[in-house]
Amino acid sequence: MIDYKLLEALATVLEHGGFDRAGDALGISQSAISQRLRTLEIRLGQPVLVRSPELKATPVGQRLLNHFQQVRLLERDLTSTLPSLTEPSARLRIALNADSLATWWADAIADFCQEESLLLDLVIEDQDVGLRRMREGDVAACLCSSPQPVAGARCLPLGAMIYRPLATPDYVARYFPEGLTETALRHAPAIVFGPNDQLQHRFLAQCGFRNAFPHHLCPSSEGFVKMALAGLGYGMIPEIQARAELDAGTLVSIAPDQYLEVPLYWHFWRYGGGTMERMTRALQHTHRRQS
Repeated sequence: MIDYKLLEALATVLEHGGFDRAGDALGISQSAISQRLRTLEIRLGQPVLVRSPELKATPVGQRLLNHFQQVRLLERDLTSTLPSLTEPSARLRIALNADSLATWWADAIADFCQEESLLLDLVIEDQDVGLRRMREGDVAACLCSSPQPVAGARCLPLGAMIYRPLATPDYVARYFPEGLTETALRHAPAIVFGPNDQLQHRFLAQCGFRNAFPHHLCPSSEGFVKMALAGLGYGMIPEIQARAELDAGTLVSIAPDQYLEVPLYWHFWRYGGGTMERMTRALQHTHRRQS
């Protein structure tokens, strides 16, 4: 029989990034957290946590975390028939991309979270790599661009986001007076979200350009738009996020006929219970309303 207090200790250490903060979250001492993990590893006969150079679950630890995420979701289904089990609120850990968070996500799940008394613990990852969190058992669900489900999880399409290469009119006149030439693309500063962001590379490859290019790194959706508006570079910005700027003409596309369509897929554990099913329906409803 699995002792779920031991799994709770493992999950909390990874969620909070350390033993002291995990102890504070659970209301126990750091030494008690360490003892629970030692007990778990002794019972399994192998480690569940890599402690150096950074805290990370071992493959066995990842499988346990996957299981624990599903158990926490299933427990919520009992609250309708066993009110004494109900807590003031529950917390759901989800990985999603920053652009969705900056645009449509909050409106899509606001009513659901209020009805369910649900708190969210959001992990921001690029849409191309967010699924790694599911594989590692770190999150209960993931919104990303990959259609390939993790073993034991379901994957449903939610729609797509349209990205356009936007910059100020002055920037376009300065760096692209003759259009998207190879020389211009070699010298025009771009804005890239982070080292895992491949949208810029995919757009340039679509234009037939596969060489290195100068770029700023800006891991903030709001900051990304502000940098473009300041004339610091051009970047792949969601059309839904830049509608006001496009209508006002403060941002324009450096390639009006070209864009990237990035699909969004919702991944969640197959045995996540009614909570996850209801959240999925809320997200699907938002997509149907917007399409």
